[in-house]
Amino acid sequence: MPKPSRAQISAESLLAVDLFRGLNENARRSIAQLCEGARFPAGSHIVEQKDNHTDVFFIISGTVRVIFHSKHGKEVQFRDQVAGECFGELSAIDGALRSAEVIASTDVFVGTIKASDFLTIATNFPPVSEKLLNQLASMVRSLSDRVVELSTLGVANRIHAELLRLAHAHGIVDNASCISPAPTHAEFASRVSTQREAVTKEIGRLVRTGVLSRTRGTLQIPDISRLEMMVQSLSGS
Repeated sequence: MPKPSRAQISAESLLAVDLFRGLNENARRSIAQLCEGARFPAGSHIVEQKDNHTDVFFIISGTVRVIFHSKHGKEVQFRDQVAGECFGELSAIDGALRSAEVIASTDVFVGTIKASDFLTIATNFPPVSEKLLNQLASMVRSLSDRVVELSTLGVANRIHAELLRLAHAHGIVDNASCISPAPTHAEFASRVSTQREAVTKEIGRLVRTGVLSRTRGTLQIPDISRLEMMVQSLSGS
């Protein structure tokens, strides 16, 4: 398995992290002194599910994937996280075991900080605590949406909703989005709790009807408004 290498965290590098971006240089410098940096090659396991460590990770650059494994071996992909985001904060807050594993999708540069230091920072710097609360609220809303989708929507409609989430994550410009790299059909199936064949069938149908276009490793959505209407008409929102 690829091994991480040490890297230095500076006040400047913390500008890449959403939680700290609003702090002045002196505040970021004091936080950087509490952090350790590491570079993980793509494919590295950064956090293991059920691990009892409680450090918090800040993504300086790169992308990670959050995955849950059931006791029967079923893999469920929760989401991808990108530069600026953090993970591990739940274990830092409640001291519980890691609820999922985190794998480097690309080469990743992260900063880590001990749970006790992280909680002290959140207490002493109101802008950090405000952003942390907003992030946790957003996470709860996102997971609630997924639970509702799994309970009320058919497979095709769950695929549409996931495509819309991916479009927002990758950015929307002029009512269009390019999802690159796009998840494989097997990865997509894991995200929406279905079989790979169902994803292949629905993606093909969306391409034929012009909702999607695709090239190798990329999905393009030329009309986000159209996809939004498809999702909203069935979700009731």
